[in-house]
Amino acid sequence: MKQLINYCLIVATMFFVACSSDDGHGDFQITEGTFGDILTPNDGQSYTLNPFENQTNTAITITWESADYGVPTQISYIVEAAQSGTDFEEPVVIGTTSSNVLSLDIATFNGYAVGAGLLPFTEGSLDIRVKSTIGNQSDMPLYSNAISVSVTPFTTALPKLAVPGNHQGWDPPTAPLLASSAFGETDYEGYVWLDGGYKFLAPDAAGAFQWGNTDWGDDGTSTGILVADDETDCTATAGYYFVQANTGELTYATTAVSWGIIGEATPTGWDSDTDMVYNSSTRTLEIDIDLEPGPFKFRANNAWSIELGSFNDDGFLQAGGDLTFDGTAGNYHVVLDLSNPREYTYSLTQN
Repeated sequence: MKQLINYCLIVATMFFVACSSDDGHGDFQITEGTFGDILTPNDGQSYTLNPFENQTNTAITITWESADYGVPTQISYIVEAAQSGTDFEEPVVIGTTSSNVLSLDIATFNGYAVGAGLLPFTEGSLDIRVKSTIGNQSDMPLYSNAISVSVTPFTTALPKLAVPGNHQGWDPPTAPLLASSAFGETDYEGYVWLDGGYKFLAPDAAGAFQWGNTDWGDDGTSTGILVADDETDCTATAGYYFVQANTGELTYATTAVSWGIIGEATPTGWDSDTDMVYNSSTRTLEIDIDLEPGPFKFRANNAWSIELGSFNDDGFLQAGGDLTFDGTAGNYHVVLDLSNPREYTYSLTQN
């Protein structure tokens, strides 16, 4: 019995020494560890992300072997991604978990891929690794191996053309924009103040507008025909225009527009427009007007060929229908913002 007690004392002493730290708080001392490999996806696997698929569908599932710190402890895993060739200099954290698996849906994975620097609709390479940490030992991380996957991300932003010209000092980065109707379409349109010469300019692969990119001008006949080589400047007298350009059909057109507000909510009802004034600083149309509850809409050139009276599924103004003012009767500052092509909005602020 005495021998058994002595043996238990020896074991207890060894356990106490093994588990005691230098500061006497009894913490485990972890000086090193090991981390296994990423199990899925396979290195070199390819992903083409589809903007028309259900965006909550799973796009990628990453699994890995557990890290081993030599003692039983809670481990946190941080999954990182970076554009291939950057050596994780500025990694994007795509998830944190305490398990050995992380799944991302299409929208989330696409956002991280674009955030890491991959270009929309262009196949790029993304490096992925997993970092493990424990408690207050987060300054001593372990890393898995890194794998590379091919990813073709997308953007939901409509393709754009810039319209640099005399109206804004021929400066592409600050030029007003036209937008096409959808991905892959070449039917660009928008509202632009023009004054003299102008051209149409495509973005580069990174989406930046600068001279040296493909640009189009008039073929020299001033009949609405675009050319990319040996072009002359398109021209317009000073004014506000609805501008259209089709880089597939190589045509362009401009229609001078003067916008107004009309309807039961306005002082003149449906009989006539109350004209709005273009603000060159904000690129918007404005007016101070007395309004009372009732329907109204915006239209151009005192006619119904160009008008805005309802909202599309994305909440932007579109043709057709009537808008409704249901506020308190009074004087309001009305702003019609057509500066974002195909994403038109308005606001009412009581004076």
